[in-house]
Amino acid sequence: MKQHHSQGLYRPEQAKESCGFGLIAHQQGEPSHELVQTACSALTRMTHRGAVAADGKTGDGCGVLMQFPDSFFRQVAEQEGMRLGRVFGVGMVFLSSDPAIAARSRQLLKKHIKDETLSIAGWRSVPTNPSVCGEVALESMPVIEQVFVNAPPGWTSHDLERRLFVARRLAAYENMNLPEPDDLFYVATLSNLTTVYKGLVMPENLPEFYPDLKDPRLASAICLFHQRFSTNTLPNWKYAQPFRFLAHNGEINTIEGNRSWSEARTPKFQTPLLPDLQKIRPLVNQEGSDSSSLDNMLELFLAGGMDVFRAMRILIPPAWQAEPEMSADLRSFYEFNSMHVEPWDGPAGIVMTNGRVATCNLDRNGLRPARYVITKNNWVTLASEVGVWDYAEADVIEKGRVGPGEMLVVDTQLGNIWRSREIDDALKTRHPYGDWLSENIIRIASNDEQEETAAQVYMKDASKDLPVFQKLFGVSNEEREHVIRVLAENSAEATGSMGDDTPIAVLSRQARPVYDYFRQQFAQVTNPAIDSLREVSAMSLETLFGREHNIFQETSTQAHRVVLPWPVLNVVKYRSLLGLDQRWYRNETFSLNYDPEEGLQAAITRLSSQVSEAVADGVVLVVLTDRDISRGKLPMHAAVATGAVHQRLIADGLRCDCNIIIETGTARDAHHFAVLFGLGAT
Repeated sequence: MKQHHSQGLYRPEQAKESCGFGLIAHQQGEPSHELVQTACSALTRMTHRGAVAADGKTGDGCGVLMQFPDSFFRQVAEQEGMRLGRVFGVGMVFLSSDPAIAARSRQLLKKHIKDETLSIAGWRSVPTNPSVCGEVALESMPVIEQVFVNAPPGWTSHDLERRLFVARRLAAYENMNLPEPDDLFYVATLSNLTTVYKGLVMPENLPEFYPDLKDPRLASAICLFHQRFSTNTLPNWKYAQPFRFLAHNGEINTIEGNRSWSEARTPKFQTPLLPDLQKIRPLVNQEGSDSSSLDNMLELFLAGGMDVFRAMRILIPPAWQAEPEMSADLRSFYEFNSMHVEPWDGPAGIVMTNGRVATCNLDRNGLRPARYVITKNNWVTLASEVGVWDYAEADVIEKGRVGPGEMLVVDTQLGNIWRSREIDDALKTRHPYGDWLSENIIRIASNDEQEETAAQVYMKDASKDLPVFQKLFGVSNEEREHVIRVLAENSAEATGSMGDDTPIAVLSRQARPVYDYFRQQFAQVTNPAIDSLREVSAMSLETLFGREHNIFQETSTQAHRVVLPWPVLNVVKYRSLLGLDQRWYRNETFSLNYDPEEGLQAAITRLSSQVSEAVADGVVLVVLTDRDISRGKLPMHAAVATGAVHQRLIADGLRCDCNIIIETGTARDAHHFAVLFGLGAT
């Protein structure tokens, strides 16, 4: 299979999609082949949600994810001469069409499965019908096999699930680091909770391509289905959805930050259920589909012992900061968890299953639709559009939609349907989050009168140096008069046209600020666009300072933090931060100015090492400043220094032990600040 690596302007880490999704679940957990057939039929009605190649048969990818069909797998294993234990799992494995490379990948996976004290009962060639595939799909089609894995006697299904998780991740990591990796090797699922059938075929042909889906013995009580529309990438067999736990419609606009912070937080992740967790990093894939990265993070949370309710509510939380009617206890739950994991934000609709529950979540803005129908046969059908399956109106018990920031859960084991309010009520009472926060939180609020007075005194004292700073940091007359003056006099950004006819920085003949080279990184349009009213009601600039802690534990010590209303500091808030109790919020200032003879690269390396050593020694607030200018010194650019220090702290496993504060003369408009935040500033 041809892999799409970085080439020219293409970046595989920017892969996104906009798709159709749905789920069908029997509320009482009764498996049936009819439910699987209905899911495949519903998927066919979403054909219009994906693209199709010129050959008329290759789609962007579609698939179904279902509750583990134990009885079906036992029957096919018996036909293959395998002996299965009481607890077993099955992996859906994509392999190279080259027999030698495929054998190497099988052996690699086998080694890691055995290292986890598991045994392989056998391999099964999954029946397929390539005649329904188009030319494009056939060119990249993998060999598809299933591996059957037995757990030792006495193990529970969750014991097995965690060891399969580790084995799969280690196998993928080892393959990726081979001199010549098998680009086709991909374990679509390795589990005893769920299984998946997916590929680059048209939805109507999925049951034709996988005859298993037409086998009457294949029964399930939960089935997720997904039709992919690849927004900006070529189709790929492994990017077809559903993934191992979820299917996703929309885009994760914060994906680069989510991936970077998942790597930064990895040293903090500790759970006795996964004692070897640090061996399987990166825990979240750093390129490819944004949906697959979210699936990685969800899988980690579940494998580490977190329940579905908490995992989904902290990954995709509602707009809790701007919701006036939210109860204090519930607000405390979200505020407590917000310190240790950031939202995976963007227009998103998600369906998910762990084999027991089937859930749907919408982002805080509700920018992707999800409607459901509950019928008398105890089926709950939900999809990104209506009309995906036929039912008689007389059989309808309830119809509705999942709203912005809401969650709907079908628990097939208890026979319950959980709504957002019931889920939140269960979450907010688990611990005294409100008490913990009130005892440990420090809020630095705004005081307009005090801040205005302090600003006047500060400007009077510093005005003599202003011309020097303006010259050094390249403030032009135009910027001073039309941008900075407007900000100072009107407390508002200057009004200008949306168009920009200047060349992009890399093609410009003029000296441009370093920040301008990142403008394309921020040229994203949310679909639909976010208006000012929705921005106020669903978004927040609240910023937290302090050490982060282990997300798998919930104790009072994890409530320590300092809260500011926004991340851009005036002189009063800046001094308040530096004046905090040094036992818990120790600060140290580092100069960005260096001797030209040292050289920029050496200076950045030195600065990064100094900061890393300080954080290891207990510094929590790291201040990087270019204020202390002097003759014979040059300031390294704040954006370059911020990115270098941030990445060094991640590499040293220290990033979540500190906060980075930038004091610089280079940042003068919203884009400049946004670049610094994107590069790692707090």
